[in-house]
Amino acid sequence: MSATIEITNDIALIRMNDGKANAINFEMVDALNRALDTAEANAKAIVLAGREGRFSGGFDLNAFASLGADGVYKLLDAGAELLVRLYGGPLPVVAACTGHAIAMGVFILHACDTRIGTAGDYKIGANEAITGMNLPIFAMELARDRLNPSHLTRAMIQGFIYNPQSAVEAGYLDMLAEPDEVEAKAMAIASQLAQLPAPAYAWNKKSMRKDTLDRIRASLGAHHKV
Repeated sequence: MSATIEITNDIALIRMNDGKANAINFEMVDALNRALDTAEANAKAIVLAGREGRFSGGFDLNAFASLGADGVYKLLDAGAELLVRLYGGPLPVVAACTGHAIAMGVFILHACDTRIGTAGDYKIGANEAITGMNLPIFAMELARDRLNPSHLTRAMIQGFIYNPQSAVEAGYLDMLAEPDEVEAKAMAIASQLAQLPAPAYAWNKKSMRKDTLDRIRASLGAHHKV
């Protein structure tokens, strides 16, 4: 499995681990959606973690190369729908960013409510400008909402890649922990968030983010028009 889930004391720990870059392909999206089904039915908060040294390297470029244009658009939409689910879903979601987070990897960070990073020699950023890709609507909308506005041009238009310390200032992360403490800190914060009244948390999250969610949803299936 590309992603696994274990629930302890009402906290669902979802871990991405494909043994490589934690690339986002149909298999990973499907595994994460199944894990979220379980979490939403049985838990009060979610921790989304990667494997040691790697949160996610972004969309699976090998899949992009083999899918053809229609398949690529379908994978982009599946990824966008996953982000919408995390970003607008009812439960608190805490990211344990266990290392590198690139491209779709940072958009997943944007979709989580609180983001704990790992101190260390890791790269965090949206590299689309470097790789010659146009930014999807979901990437731009989430970046506008979560990044420090003074970093938007550098991060998104110029493709600057940050280290974890500067990623906190830019708004990719909220705080750092030592590498062997990231997951534990994320679990502790998720436990605190799980104590908040769930109906109000869900309503406030969805309502605060409604405009961004609406713009992302409106873009689904529209790639061929861009």
